[in-house]
Amino acid sequence: MGRNVKDAQFITTKALPAAGASNQSTAFDLGTRSGYLPEGIDAQIILPATPSLVDTKSVTLTVQDSADNASFAAIASIATVVVTGTGGAGASAVTRTFRLPDSTRRYVRVNQAVDGSGGDNTAVSTTFQLLF
Repeated sequence: MGRNVKDAQFITTKALPAAGASNQSTAFDLGTRSGYLPEGIDAQIILPATPSLVDTKSVTLTVQDSADNASFAAIASIATVVVTGTGGAGASAVTRTFRLPDSTRRYVRVNQAVDGSGGDNTAVSTTFQLLF
């Protein structure tokens, strides 16, 4: 993984959507970095505990990219993060760090989706950041 240097302009938080919905973080424009080389950048997702997540229901976080900041698609080589409620206690916190592949397009964001009937998790916010 990279050197894990943070840049405040590449850190964003977004509240989870209501059950049965999805939303997206602010997209980062990698073209604003001098000497842009995506393969030298790590993407990190931090999801705190989701105590209201209903048993067997999931929160799914997917890193996406775009060439035009309008049409986004999942970055296939980066694993989707899925947490599932269990034992009446929701799901534990999770942090995942992924190296961006050299084929990553200019804009990156995280899409977050909560299963229908997944409970009210809107008080929980995901942090998405790039590490250099």
